[in-house]
Amino acid sequence: MTRNGWVIHRYGRVSSTMDVAAHLAQFGATDRTVVVSDEQSAGRGRSGRVWESPAATALFCTLLLRPGVAPDRLSTLPLVAGAAVAEAIECVAGCPARLKWPNDVWLGADDVRRKVAGILLTSFVQGGGVNHVLLGIGINIAGAPETLPPGATSIEAATGLTTSVEEVLTTLLDRFDPIYANFQEAGGRPSLDGWRTRAALIGELVTIADAGRNLTGLFSDIDADGALLLEGSDGAVRRVFAGDLTRGPRPDAPLA
Repeated sequence: MTRNGWVIHRYGRVSSTMDVAAHLAQFGATDRTVVVSDEQSAGRGRSGRVWESPAATALFCTLLLRPGVAPDRLSTLPLVAGAAVAEAIECVAGCPARLKWPNDVWLGADDVRRKVAGILLTSFVQGGGVNHVLLGIGINIAGAPETLPPGATSIEAATGLTTSVEEVLTTLLDRFDPIYANFQEAGGRPSLDGWRTRAALIGELVTIADAGRNLTGLFSDIDADGALLLEGSDGAVRRVFAGDLTRGPRPDAPLA
């Protein structure tokens, strides 16, 4: 089926919507193709984490994109996608969402924020250019926190509101459309204000863990490439492109 230029492929159960989208890409699926499944048996998030939920309790989808930008201009796409996911959740849930760098969406009051959605981007480069991008998105819609992974929540648990996978999907695509168009028009360097205004932990002391290394510093901002700017105790600013972000210092984390 199609919706406003999106080609939507629906499944009852798949190993992963990312796997299905990758297969479709090999056979020429066009820009703005969506794979949606009621269930995933091997869904994955960042760093190989598993993302699974019972049927009809979460939106599992992958957007297949052919953005027409250089490979080094893809670094902002997860952030603008995060802004679109946050906008969609805000529209459905009626309450503000926050964005945790680099790819999580939170719901809840400041002292009880929990992860409601996650984003995973995989790019495929061919001949020096981007052939296609797979943008995996998972949004928890229903379910109490005790039925979800530690630190997670759902739209229903955070707000008491009941919604459907279909409503969340259509709202997401409608919100993603103008943001993606702007990303393409800007050659992969769009304004990141939509992300920045929802950013959690900016201005706070944080620790970033990546590849066995922990760094602590002040999360001062993000730059035009989507890198986190981490200010050390000496005032020097380090650009960080990947890692797990947590509030506060860890005992073994050196200052950046």
